[in-house]
Amino acid sequence: MKFGTDGVRGVAHDELTTDFAVRLARAASAVLGAEGCSTVVIGGDTRESTAAFDAALTDGFSSSGIDVIRMGVASTPAVAFEAQRRGAMGAVVSASHNPWHDNGIKLFAPGGTKLPDDVETRIEAAIEVGPALTGRTGSVDVDRSFAAYEDHVLEILDGRTLDGLKVVVDVANGAAVDIAPDVLRATGAEVVVVADRPDGRNINDGCGATHAEFVAAAVLEHGADVGIALDGDADRLIAVDHRGQVVDGDHVIAICALDLRDRSQLADDTVVVTVMTNLGFRLAMDAASISVVETGVGDRYVLEALGAGGFSLGGEQSGHVIFADRATTGDGVLTALALLDVVARSGRPLADISDAAMTSLPQVLVNVRVAERVPDVAERMADEVSQVERQLGDSGRVLLRASGTEPLIRVMVEAPTAEIAQSTADALAAVAAQRFGSS
Repeated sequence: MKFGTDGVRGVAHDELTTDFAVRLARAASAVLGAEGCSTVVIGGDTRESTAAFDAALTDGFSSSGIDVIRMGVASTPAVAFEAQRRGAMGAVVSASHNPWHDNGIKLFAPGGTKLPDDVETRIEAAIEVGPALTGRTGSVDVDRSFAAYEDHVLEILDGRTLDGLKVVVDVANGAAVDIAPDVLRATGAEVVVVADRPDGRNINDGCGATHAEFVAAAVLEHGADVGIALDGDADRLIAVDHRGQVVDGDHVIAICALDLRDRSQLADDTVVVTVMTNLGFRLAMDAASISVVETGVGDRYVLEALGAGGFSLGGEQSGHVIFADRATTGDGVLTALALLDVVARSGRPLADISDAAMTSLPQVLVNVRVAERVPDVAERMADEVSQVERQLGDSGRVLLRASGTEPLIRVMVEAPTAEIAQSTADALAAVAAQRFGSS
């Protein structure tokens, strides 16, 4: 297996095996351990296969002389934080928003940062070679305390509370099943928790950040002010307002960018987003004199741009939001606190704040399943895309790309109306399906 945009991922015990997990851990130990790091923090989500991969990683790291700290069920940002706090490597067993039968492994460099491309390439090469064992067996300890992480994310409130807010949080039957409710209740908010009964197979099942309609229904049922939906490993969120209307990552980033700028806390008055970010976001930031840096799809590329430019805020439409001065990765719980803090300080409903922050152009995303990944799909369909872009002019745009984690071609179209966006996306998807589709 090769690294994708967010670690390695595949069908558990089929495409992704425990034997591979052992070899990956040994390869990571050889590459990252060579930099003087002798400890790794391991955590994972609630899938029924996660325990086996956790054990395999533990075996691979410890047999390579690396001391292991096992966190058990833990969110991606919690593992990254502990890796940063301890100066350790990090490993997360999770397939994020994918169904239960998939799983994945994400690695963090010492200090809790994402791996650069060249390091991933060296680890892949080490997997093929099979590095020799050191002869030392690392220790294995269990530490399932999240007190330090919870205190850390609460610091974004600077001592303020969220008293008076009623919040529904959908933890997707996933990794933040305990962490997110604990943190939100510590703010003084009234908290209703849903999708918090993981059984190993119901992670992301009709709930979480990819099924915002679930938390929206709960918001309406309970008369809440805000709904927060996390994904399976809790590194991203989607919000809904009191009307049950979705507030996606673009709107969340716009809200936070404007708020931080107004408080002189937005570094260089700049925000980093990906090519998937809605054109309406760019127009809103331009009107607010906030510069926008654009990257490829994937929070790792946002993180790289944040670090290179010394910027403080970035993220993706999908809900990965990164506060670079507070975290080394996207963090759904931290982002929830930041968003709720804006609502509490303003005294205005999230609906009003979101509507004022930006207006999205109609955007349609169509996924085309293919026989195998087509990384150069944009080049191979350049003529069709150019023709559509000429028709849309300055009032829309087209983006074709291969998924970094699944055999899919993603066709995204923005246009003046939803009808034009949908028909255009469908037409391009039909061409892609005919040319590259699976039989």
